[in-house]
Amino acid sequence: MDPTSVRPDPPSKKKASAMSDRKKASPQVWKSHHENDGLTKYGGRDLLGYGEKTPIPKWPGYGKVALNFVINYEEGGERCLLHGDKESEKLLSEIVGAAALEDKRHYNMESLYDYGSRAGFWRLHRLFLRKKIPATVFAVGMALERNPAICHALKEAPGWEIASHGYRWIDYQDVDEETEREHIKRTVEIHKRLIGKRPTGFYQGKPNVNTRKYVMEEGGFKYDSDSYADDLPYWTFEGGFPHLIIPYTLSENDMKFVSPGGFSSGDDFCTYLKNNLRYLVEEGRAGHPKMMTVGLHCRLARPGRVAAISEFMDFAKSYGREVWICTREEIADFWSIHHAPIGGGRAVQPALSVDDSSVQHEETETKDPGDVFMEVKF
Repeated sequence: MDPTSVRPDPPSKKKASAMSDRKKASPQVWKSHHENDGLTKYGGRDLLGYGEKTPIPKWPGYGKVALNFVINYEEGGERCLLHGDKESEKLLSEIVGAAALEDKRHYNMESLYDYGSRAGFWRLHRLFLRKKIPATVFAVGMALERNPAICHALKEAPGWEIASHGYRWIDYQDVDEETEREHIKRTVEIHKRLIGKRPTGFYQGKPNVNTRKYVMEEGGFKYDSDSYADDLPYWTFEGGFPHLIIPYTLSENDMKFVSPGGFSSGDDFCTYLKNNLRYLVEEGRAGHPKMMTVGLHCRLARPGRVAAISEFMDFAKSYGREVWICTREEIADFWSIHHAPIGGGRAVQPALSVDDSSVQHEETETKDPGDVFMEVKF
């Protein structure tokens, strides 16, 4: 057949075919569609993180794991009618599943918290001093004001870091901006007055989506720990400049003793901590060093539990230099020097009680020659 004799498709057929092609190419519009669908980073969340390109930190002494112990000092800062609250405390006590009492005092809850400042803190304090192990203390400002003896002990403890745990040990989810900002400022002033220097770390514990912004705008903090998102520190640029986050833990934490399905004995806790550290050391030996945090609470520091912590400390020490036992501030200083972000603007310079002349500033060229940040070396 002569090709020239083939009749072309009518215009109506061509139009129908083009519409069919466009329909095939157009994505399906789902009723369940949301603007954040398919995004890796959104609303302050980052589901990618380091991914396959995890940093390889060369911890001091060629350590395979950076191990940090945190003592939470909260007793005297919890919810209580005597503190001006409208309900009693309900969380993290030996009364598992306790409910808050509105406009009433919970006398048993109050005495369980009192145990932390009267006995539990001192048991932990003696243990850490005896083992010569440094601790980071997440200290609630209101609690510090109620116990001058503990403030003195914290100041005198060699190598300890006293970080801020906020002014109150309450849920800040619905606390208004003005109040939360005041609490952050107030707790910094309490640290200056009672500890002798401002805190360089911050952990609200029960924050809201704006807490980090308030902390960054307050300034003077090397890091915050209101995250559980990684096994290593990481930088955020939420405020337009680098801010370091050192993730905390709710798993390697004695709070599991008073959580449904948690640890039932000190042996359970010790075994879990040992297994966790052992595996991290193996990862470090394989070329992927990480950090590990152990969270402790004074009111939960009963003898059988503290015996387990003591055993774990000996286990950690048995690794020698492979396990760097340190404070969170030491981790922050290490990360700021060896893993400072490139191309992120100026890094935050903490308002420490040090002479500015003792701080060296090194300008590092970024991807954009016009964008330079100051790396602070201590």
